Amino acid sequence: MFAAKSYTSRHYIAIVAMACLCVLLGGPSYAAGAESLIIAGATYCEPGVSGPGWAWTDTDQLELNGYAGEAIGAEGDLVLTLAGQNSVTESHAPDADITLCGMEVWGNLTLRGTGTLTATGSQCGIHVSRTLVVDGCAVDARADGADVTDEAVAGVIAGDMAVCGRGRVVATGAGSGAGVRAYGVYLQDAGLGDGAAGCRLSVDASWLDAAGADGGIACTGGSLVSARFVTPVGGVFGASGVVDAGGSAAPHVVVEPDVTTPPAGETDRGEVPGDSADKPPADANPAAGEPTTGPTANPLLASE
Repeated sequence: MFAAKSYTSRHYIAIVAMACLCVLLGGPSYAAGAESLIIAGATYCEPGVSGPGWAWTDTDQLELNGYAGEAIGAEGDLVLTLAGQNSVTESHAPDADITLCGMEVWGNLTLRGTGTLTATGSQCGIHVSRTLVVDGCAVDARADGADVTDEAVAGVIAGDMAVCGRGRVVATGAGSGAGVRAYGVYLQDAGLGDGAAGCRLSVDASWLDAAGADGGIACTGGSLVSARFVTPVGGVFGASGVVDAGGSAAPHVVVEPDVTTPPAGETDRGEVPGDSADKPPADANPAAGEPTTGPTANPLLASE
């Protein structure tokens, strides 16, 4: 298993308190979906609201189309549909409920649609307490480790993670603080009781590029359906993540579909970093080093 659990409980307490306040103020309590939403620095207790680049249309349905703003947080399950290019960045306000990640969902999160999402934070780009599913869209999750000590830092922190439907994920983690452990994808059992996530990774005919000094992917098991390791060559799942042929944790992990010829109309999306002589320069690939602060130039996130 891993070292100490990475994500502190104070953020969960803040979001639960927010949800309870919504109920006390007269907002309905839903059996499924998100009970409350934080977006663009504001808190909402029920759907039917919108703003520049976003619309919360139903309890479990959020749409982003050209959103570029502060962190998004939800208490409960959420399906996020992406159109166009979108970005979420942690709020640095001292009184912000979400302070260390770009997106935080206490439940299950599904990302889908034809658009892209770049999520940036200090400890994690995207934090999901249960299962993260990336279905057909392109996601770039980055953590830079700024002001973080004695914690795990990762582009994605979740319970389970599945990439499917020709989805594309780049996840990077970095940090230089005392006791920081940096991963691209860090999967952990949140200990939430029955049905809790269990540190499982599935990549099905999709792309995943994960990098971190202490391991590209940290998890206890996985499934690579219709997929293969490009980096490290001969990589396998070890006791605590992906290891190379020598059994050492792999700091860079690239998974791509076994089928090298994409379906008609998708020939421009068949490459992943590290798998082509024509790949982009290293400074254009967020998985190649420190996360950048501007919009990603990675071909995995190019709009169709």
